[in-house]
Amino acid sequence: MIVELAPRFLTWDDVDPARHRFDSASARQVVHSLGPARRVPHRPDIPFGDPVMSAWSWDEGKPWADAMSQALVEHYGRWTVGWRWAHDEGDFDGGPVGNWCCPRDSITTEKETLARVVAALREWREWLESLAEWFDAYPLNLTEVEDQRILWERAARNLILQVTDRTGCGSAWYGHCHQVLTWFLSRWGVAPDLARELVDEAIGGRFESWTGPDPVLVEDVAERLALSLRPDDGARSPGPAPDHLERWLAVRELVPWPEVSQGGRDEPVTPSRDGAAQDIRAFDGALDPARARGLLAALELVRADAARSASLDFELIQRWQQHVLGTPKPPFRHLPAFAKGGRERYGITPDTRARLDACLAQSAPDAERPLSLTARAARAYLDVCFFHPFDDGNARSAFLALVFVLAREGIALDGVSLLRRVTFQAGEPQDALTLTRYVDIHLAQTRRNTAAPT
Repeated sequence: MIVELAPRFLTWDDVDPARHRFDSASARQVVHSLGPARRVPHRPDIPFGDPVMSAWSWDEGKPWADAMSQALVEHYGRWTVGWRWAHDEGDFDGGPVGNWCCPRDSITTEKETLARVVAALREWREWLESLAEWFDAYPLNLTEVEDQRILWERAARNLILQVTDRTGCGSAWYGHCHQVLTWFLSRWGVAPDLARELVDEAIGGRFESWTGPDPVLVEDVAERLALSLRPDDGARSPGPAPDHLERWLAVRELVPWPEVSQGGRDEPVTPSRDGAAQDIRAFDGALDPARARGLLAALELVRADAARSASLDFELIQRWQQHVLGTPKPPFRHLPAFAKGGRERYGITPDTRARLDACLAQSAPDAERPLSLTARAARAYLDVCFFHPFDDGNARSAFLALVFVLAREGIALDGVSLLRRVTFQAGEPQDALTLTRYVDIHLAQTRRNTAAPT
């Protein structure tokens, strides 16, 4: 699972300043031109500790900050999500950014809030550029690693010290340190997956929150990392392009779906708040009011189709997608599709649509193969993700499919924060389990909130 707007998942290719142009002087103009800049939420005039403030920060502030991140990604590229990686316990723990903390602290007036966004974006970019300079100060070659180990060790030590200084060694600072060392190895040709493993082994869980590493520990981590490198650790030449749809279909059969759900009860529940609509208004509405209107219209149609117990298939989600995309009857794709920056490829064959319909049909209750509602809803979501039927808007379509499967059996959720702005990987069975548990979490919380006295 990848949280789309979380910086800890960024690779060096994602953030390398040499690959992504940025004009700091025009950043203010760009930020002010984006949709979220015109819809900064109104901050309530209440004390920080008031529960209403926490609710506002979660329900309005965070979706707005997510929308600003999404808008920046669409304009500049995915590298920008680090603008919210604040020191200590901000939106994302242990980062190098001091100009942003979190919605509760950083969203004030419109002018001040947007100024903080611009400053944080520039600060994050300056940090990336400084890292690139540090990396380039050690022009290393894996094939000559036996003769260069002292240089690899010195570079690793200096980078650890740079990160400790920049983050202040607050909450979870070691996560970014791990990432920076991984970026460094990747920059000089170590295969990314292997780079992560080597850094993890060198650190060995010895860095701690709120504690700066002593010099002996820093030296030991750097030495271990340098000694672990081998001349053949470089990226291998890629083989034939994999078909991640086929990977998903294989994983789909292996996931222990009956064992996943811990929710227990599938009885209908109607919450006092429509979590799906609330999230659409807060996040999609901040990005673009027209996008939110289309998605809300699709949501209304989803609920109507669920009320008449419609069967879930491509034709049904195509009707919803007309509103999502604002185009008449978006067709099923006829070419291979790509997602996650091209890292996943979904093939196409003459029977792909029929296979999707067969998978989606399994979202209905089946007495012969009983499966919990939340598992069926999660599986339908992932089916839409990895069949990737449309040229655009597949994540929104997958979310609507999940809402439909729940609604068809009388269930709505009062929150959906764990179900959007996340990406799941086709070949990872654990991702399917995680999504099912997330649906369970939201359903259990909805039941508690609905049962609580008002």
